[in-house]
Amino acid sequence: MLRRFILGTALAATSLAVAMPAEAQTRLRFAHVYESNEPYHTEALWAAEEIARRTNGRFRIEVFPASALGNEPAINEALTLGTIDMIYTGTAFAGSRYRPIAISNAPFVFRDFDHWLAYRDSDLFKEFAQGYQRATQHQILGLTYYGARHVTSNRPIMKPEDMRGMKLRVPQAPLFLMFTRSVGANATPIAFAEVYLALQNGTVDGQENPLPTIQAKKFFEVQSHISLTGHIVDQLVTVASASLWRRLSAADKAVFEEVWKEAAARATFAIRTSEATLPDWFRAQGRTVTVPDVAAFRAVAQPLHNDAQAGAGWTRQQYDRFQALGARTN
Repeated sequence: MLRRFILGTALAATSLAVAMPAEAQTRLRFAHVYESNEPYHTEALWAAEEIARRTNGRFRIEVFPASALGNEPAINEALTLGTIDMIYTGTAFAGSRYRPIAISNAPFVFRDFDHWLAYRDSDLFKEFAQGYQRATQHQILGLTYYGARHVTSNRPIMKPEDMRGMKLRVPQAPLFLMFTRSVGANATPIAFAEVYLALQNGTVDGQENPLPTIQAKKFFEVQSHISLTGHIVDQLVTVASASLWRRLSAADKAVFEEVWKEAAARATFAIRTSEATLPDWFRAQGRTVTVPDVAAFRAVAQPLHNDAQAGAGWTRQQYDRFQALGARTN
């Protein structure tokens, strides 16, 4: 299954670009909120090197990880202002500018990873990307699997009722409120870089993220339990600013699109692979990893999928097309 989206086998580069005279280069800034040891960052470094190679060193992309240039709302704003040229951003954040693209962040909207692959390669995602481009003038260059999101806490979470009244940190994007509403938790939006401290000092009772992120951000150090809810299958879009996209020639646009699509596939492979081994790794660190009643979580979430008050910003037709993707027919 994983081989479907491996587009290359080159190792992630350790430098940002080949050395070229400064006057021969256009310097670009790429920002994201993830750690430097995560595949999103290492593959961004690879893409920077690869674009430099394929354009004979005319572009030097500097990659700024770990919220170095601001949190996710800030880097999205900087993209519009033209002070940052490219970013990774979650589709829920992209949905603040074009709401239908956030459909993939509705809880339990995906059946499984095959469904995610079908969505990534679908005409529906292409239409959403085009709608985002019309709304923002920015260009989506790739879709990267971020992982299935799970709940961490300092007590067992086995069924939706266990989360009632819980202060749960969520990203600063409105659609994440659909999940907290479904389980009766109190949503507490906190910037990514501040989550560890919020967990440590008890500002929130728990948070939710994919296993590779829980490891990279060290949330397991201040949370004793990981409940494998898998409530959201999340993803990132790679976005080039409108000002950058207007400046690129058709040939350079083709290079950027090809390289960032390949980088997305490489990071997807790495994240999907790590998800398979991390439950045992967390247990070896002394954490309690449990499999909750996922069917019960799904049952309380699905009725909200097309509820505008819960954050739905897509049409019923779009939702039905989404659900039909990759569905088996007999």
